[in-house]
Formats: sequence, structure tokens, C-alpha cells
Amino acid sequence: MSNKSVWLLIDDRAGNRSQVLGVGRALGLPFEIKEIEYTAAAALPNYMLMTSFSAVAQKSRVNLSAPWPDIVIAAGRRTAPVARKIKELNNGQTSLIQIMYPGSFGEDDFDLICVPRHDTMDAAPNRFEITGAPHNVTLQSLEAARIEWKGRFDDLPGPLVALIVGGDTKRKKFTPQMATELGNHAAGLAGDAGGSLLVTTSRRTSDDAASALAEAIKGVPAFVFKWGDAKGKISDNPYMAYLALADHIIVTGDSVSMCSEAAGTEKPLYIFSPKKLTSHKHGLLHKDLYASGYARPLEGSKKLESWSHKPLNASFDIAAEIRKRLSLD
Repeated sequence: MSNKSVWLLIDDRAGNRSQVLGVGRALGLPFEIKEIEYTAAAALPNYMLMTSFSAVAQKSRVNLSAPWPDIVIAAGRRTAPVARKIKELNNGQTSLIQIMYPGSFGEDDFDLICVPRHDTMDAAPNRFEITGAPHNVTLQSLEAARIEWKGRFDDLPGPLVALIVGGDTKRKKFTPQMATELGNHAAGLAGDAGGSLLVTTSRRTSDDAASALAEAIKGVPAFVFKWGDAKGKISDNPYMAYLALADHIIVTGDSVSMCSEAAGTEKPLYIFSPKKLTSHKHGLLHKDLYASGYARPLEGSKKLESWSHKPLNASFDIAAEIRKRLSLD
């Protein structure tokens, strides 16, 4: 394997962080993590920010200095001007790997842009189509979580059903009514099987929706983690343990990352995607996951069924494409 130097640009969005780390680890090269914090200027469109660090907070900017890396891996629109500036400062010698479409401005500066199939973008020489999103759910990370959390759910009767709840998006609301519907359905499935729920909300779950969900699942044994309960300690968050230890997984369909991470296990996966919560693109992803056997719709499911599928993780597909395009092997 090559001795190329790699920087991972990591910002404050959990989905971006998971995707970049997933690809970095799958690539198998040593890497440095560069934490990126932004100023208010990050809200500006990239054609205004151009090729610059101008939207990067000073305490992050001081860590962006020579020697420059051979490869930068980043995700999302806001990192694109930063990655392009690094390449410029390195006289074009840095290869840029971008996860998700960064926008048309400066697109040709990227050596590889990894776009989800459900975005239905036209083909381009530097675009690479993937299913879902890359992530950090692997056999190794699941085993580590299984060991760390071993015995902590032993008082709950099985089967264990992970209920992973997202929330509001830019254009859609996860309402208390939806939360009640989801909670009733999940509790019914777990209760009929004599099992329990492992529940987690997210930072996008409104307080009203979280309360409605909690009320709806009162009738079954449950371990409930509410977003913010971890007090800043990653080890307090049971998310990975849920994926590792659950017998079945239910996830709301409002997050590409959550759906992809849940499909990264071999567990039976159900997606809750009412029409009023589901965007067109998310709906295309769900159909793809159903057709490929990774998931089934929660709607209409009257009992928990057992099946298995190969783990889905686009990180390894992207890593293989990077190695091929940059001749790393």
C-alpha cells in the first residue's frame, strides 16, 4: 500500500463525520483528522466563498498548514472551498475526494465526487455513484460496542428491537402524531414477540415528538436514550450498541446516514417512512434498499420476521475506487 499522507476534514455534522471516518478507515492509510469549525460565512454559497479558508474559524484555520497532504477526504458543501484551497496551496498536488455533491462551482477540482444513486445525477468522469451513504459501522466497530455494552440490557426480555428515531428535516416535520404512530407500531411488534425496545432519539427530534413517542411505548419494556443524555461522552451513547445487540432494527427514513448505518448490520431492518416525512430522494433510497433485500417497509408489517442480508457500506466501494484511480495498490 502507498505511503501517501491523508487528511480527513471533519465538521460538526454527525452524518458527515461518520461518512468521512468510514472512508478514511476503509482506505487503510494512516490519516490525520482536521476538525473544522465554521464562522457565519459558511452559510454563503460556494461561488461566493470560492477557493478559500474564509468561512473557517481561526482556531481550526491554524491547523491547516504545510506540509500539505497527498489526499483530502471531506463531505458536504461547506468543506468544498476548504479542500480546494488546500489543493491550490499544494500547487495542485493534493487529490480531493468529496463525499456528496459539493455544488457545481469548482467541481472539476475534485478527483472523485461520490454521489448517492438516489440523487439521480448525470454521469461525469469524476463522479462515482454509491448506494446510501458511507459510514463507520463495521464488523470491528460492532464487536467493540458489543463488548463494551455486554450485560447492560440483560434485564430486558428478548427479542431486542432497536428503535432509532430521527426528526425534522429542512422541508419535513416529524410530528407528535407520527411519533405516536411509530411508537404504537414498534411497541406492538415488540410486545407481540414478548420482547423489548431499545430506543434512541436524535438532535432533530423535537421535545413534543419525543414525549409522544415515550407515551406510546409505555406498554413494553424499554431502554430509552434521549439525545443529549450522553453529557458529551461518546461512550455513554448506546447507538452502536443498539446496532450490535438488537435482534431487529426499526429506523425512521428521514436520514440517509441512519438508514445506511442500520443496513450496515446483517439484522432485519424496517424503515418508517410516512409520505409526509419522506422526500422524493429519500423515497428512492428506501425503494433501492427494499429491492436489494436490505430493508422492508414498517408500514404493513404485522409481526417481526427474521432474515439476513449482506452488510451495506459504501465506504469500502469508495475506498476501492480511490485506490484504483490514484494507483495506490
